[in-house]
Amino acid sequence: MANSEHVDLARFVDGVTRRNPGQPEFVQAVTEVAEDIFGFMADKVKYHEAQILRRIAEPDRVISFRVCWEDDKGNIRVQRGWRVQNNNAIGPYKGGIRFHPSVTESVLKFLAFEQTFKNALTGLPMGGGKGGSNFNPKGKSSNEVMRFCQSFMTELYRHIGADVDVPAGDIGVGGREIGYMFGQYKRITNQFTGVLTGKGLEWGGSLIRTEATGYGAVYFLQNMLMTKGNAVAGKTAVISGSGNVATHAAEKIVQLGGKVLTLSDSEGFIHDPAGITQDKIDWVKELKTVRRGRISEYVKHFKGATFTGGGARPWGVVCDVALPCATQNELDGRDAETLLANGCMAVSEGANMPTDLDGVHRFKAARILYAPGKASNAGGVAVSGLEMSQNSARISWKEADLQQHLLDIMAGIHASCAEYGSDGTGYIDYVKGANIAGFKKVADAMLAYGVV
Repeated sequence: MANSEHVDLARFVDGVTRRNPGQPEFVQAVTEVAEDIFGFMADKVKYHEAQILRRIAEPDRVISFRVCWEDDKGNIRVQRGWRVQNNNAIGPYKGGIRFHPSVTESVLKFLAFEQTFKNALTGLPMGGGKGGSNFNPKGKSSNEVMRFCQSFMTELYRHIGADVDVPAGDIGVGGREIGYMFGQYKRITNQFTGVLTGKGLEWGGSLIRTEATGYGAVYFLQNMLMTKGNAVAGKTAVISGSGNVATHAAEKIVQLGGKVLTLSDSEGFIHDPAGITQDKIDWVKELKTVRRGRISEYVKHFKGATFTGGGARPWGVVCDVALPCATQNELDGRDAETLLANGCMAVSEGANMPTDLDGVHRFKAARILYAPGKASNAGGVAVSGLEMSQNSARISWKEADLQQHLLDIMAGIHASCAEYGSDGTGYIDYVKGANIAGFKKVADAMLAYGVV
């Protein structure tokens, strides 16, 4: 990058920081994209004159609202809810709803910004959005979760619609929560439309939506390895998380002949040197979705496994490939160095921005196969987009068709990243490729609309 581009980038990031005080996650996400986009835009005056990146980094709107609900003891509880509608240049806003104590406006703005590029990469007509609340569903009864979801949707419903904004699930929001919110939307509007994705199969949902994010991250990993004449088969994998994305990533690794060594949650991680087989993965799914237990219970049932507590993360376990599938900034520069020192050859992100900027820079400097979440975890929103299509046409596709669509979409994303990320020496900078490919699609649409 030329010196003038460094100055322009620094000035741009400084402006984003000043306009968004106290929002480090959002500034981090914008900075990571801007580092690649400024070089791409250097000789493209049209993007500069139209202030395209500046406009994408300013959400169309941020909606904040109060959510009042009553717990089982009759106490009135108050949470805060948000919906961030970042950009709808190429389609209705699309992105999940997250219920977790860590949810803030900054977190949701970063997620909506990332979602804009991720959705563009899928090739489907979807804009970027994200929403959620600092409500914690853990430890709550189903009736408490229902009352919260109904109150949340009572405000959210006026801001969404099948052709306006189509939320989905995310951390803390699964099939149960989607059901409660969809039921309330239907009650208020008297409409049965595809306003939410991740629905049950009986009422408009799509096959393989649950599996899609985790499977897609592994498909992308496989595509990266194939550029080196390699494959998932025979590789050892370290995975963080133990929810939907992590367990299905583990499942696909096993199906493709790899060996999964770890899973984790907020308390720590388990290491099973014998490998986490399909039977063990099924046990973890039941633990997390039915009993809502902790991953530490694993070692009581499977001999030879160990648990490391204190919120420890699994990046010190020797592996061939790593898949961070838990949450943002769970893998820092020191973790990246540890993985590299231990011979890790590829990283495919299942979570959104799980690697901090220091870690990203270290992976790129080492020139390993490194896929950012906006590319590698796009399988989930891709199948959500396919669910929208099925809802609009009042049809339901077969699983084999959806699996092929997912494979094709992930291969297409990989090809787009390779087109804009290849340096001519055989190395592909997937971060750069994803950022430029996603930006170009959104930016060209924005140019077509004029200044709006």
